[in-house]
Amino acid sequence: MAGQSNSGQTTSTQVGNGHGKPVAAADLSAEARALLGEFNWQPQPEAWRLVNELVKSLVDRNAWAARLAGRMRAETGTRLIDWVDHIAAPEGVLGGEGLWSRLQRAGYRHEPKEHAPGCHVNDKGILPPVIVGREPTTLVAIKVESVVEFMQAHELDHAGTLNDGLEMGEGSRLRMALGAREGDTQVWAIERHGLWGFGYDDSTPAQRLHAMEHLTRLRTRRRRFDTDAQGLAHTHALVDAAVAQIGQAWACDLFFKAEREYWMRRNRAAQVQHARQQRLGLGWANHDHHTYRCSRQNFPAVVGLWEKLGFHCRERFYAGAQAGWGAQVMENPTTGITTFNDVDMAPEELFGDFSHQGFTRSLPTLSTVGLWVGLHGEAVLQAGMHHLEAQFDWQALVDQLEREAHIKTMAPFTTFPYLRQAFTEGERWAVEPARIAALADGGLITREQAETFAAHGAIGSHLENLERNDGFKGFNQTGVSDIIARTDPRVLSRALAGA
Repeated sequence: MAGQSNSGQTTSTQVGNGHGKPVAAADLSAEARALLGEFNWQPQPEAWRLVNELVKSLVDRNAWAARLAGRMRAETGTRLIDWVDHIAAPEGVLGGEGLWSRLQRAGYRHEPKEHAPGCHVNDKGILPPVIVGREPTTLVAIKVESVVEFMQAHELDHAGTLNDGLEMGEGSRLRMALGAREGDTQVWAIERHGLWGFGYDDSTPAQRLHAMEHLTRLRTRRRRFDTDAQGLAHTHALVDAAVAQIGQAWACDLFFKAEREYWMRRNRAAQVQHARQQRLGLGWANHDHHTYRCSRQNFPAVVGLWEKLGFHCRERFYAGAQAGWGAQVMENPTTGITTFNDVDMAPEELFGDFSHQGFTRSLPTLSTVGLWVGLHGEAVLQAGMHHLEAQFDWQALVDQLEREAHIKTMAPFTTFPYLRQAFTEGERWAVEPARIAALADGGLITREQAETFAAHGAIGSHLENLERNDGFKGFNQTGVSDIIARTDPRVLSRALAGA
């Protein structure tokens, strides 16, 4: 994967050679270069401009949509464009060159779907499908976690929940609610549960009941065990049962709903921001990725869990020999859920199949990720996610969280025109004495650090503020390395000890 400079130009990726010395990507083997370059995401400015034009053309003609967009920015620090599930518009909606031709020129490809023969998609970035239709109506569908909660928030009645005969009853994997119809424009809210496309939900009443039962099991799943192996086996068994009865994508949707809820209970910034988004009935439908910190010994078991839920491996990260950590990005293409899976690594391990075969040796010290797991436990078990990253109007969220809730944001670690990222200040968690003792007895932390963790706890989680522009789908490897270093518990413990 190529790195990105602040100018937006592609740069050579740097990795370690096992001796702490950087190696240019040009010096790597052909296999290694192919691995790094496989997911070399680039901004898609022309496609991004076209999508924004289509949304603006609707907002300019639909007062309800204009008010919604204004409230999104003012009350939640988000942008309408980041909530768009799909767009449907006639060929001549923008005048001049037809929409079909402009989509093709912007990198979209024609991919007909059931009930949407004019569907175009662009998987080179994070960009909504655009349907070129025969009807004169321009439609924008807004993604939400619950159409019922969206309707409650906007005082909409149930009469607009059916569209063209689509099944949208209780428990359906696809539900829609009409927000406003003004002239030749429509705004809808759409709720998906592992069902992509525009066809019918063919789930049975029995499957819908099973889905409710599995969601309850996932929400209440036991996370603390005598050993991590027992906890992971239990979690795998829950996922196996859910997938068997309702399929991968539906089970995936429910699993991460439960994960976000568990994480929110331990993160005030998340609680505040979720409540702000719920004022408009949106939920966490603007999620970008879910980040898990993993131990080396359990990493393949976590990757295997995600694969059972329909995830595929995307790009890998390595932050350099001094940082001492790497990551495997994984994506479920049906649900649109992405996981960022962090683990302590040595430089030479990047090019092995560490996601499936694991690591064959121990490292002499713990880096930031390993120490976090040592202090708090596996993110997939008792600790919960390290952070959820969602899409926002970056500056608006920074200002609003501090003004309304006194929640501060750390200095940004990415400031590209097409990508801005920052953590809220971390939530400090108490650390179990047995965990501190085990780390100290193993020589992995000093006695002074142990005393600081016992007295003050350690940073556990964040909310990540991300703004994407130009449809950019990738991440900033250098910036991620910087923020990992700045959130190392040992750095924070030194600051407390000196205070």
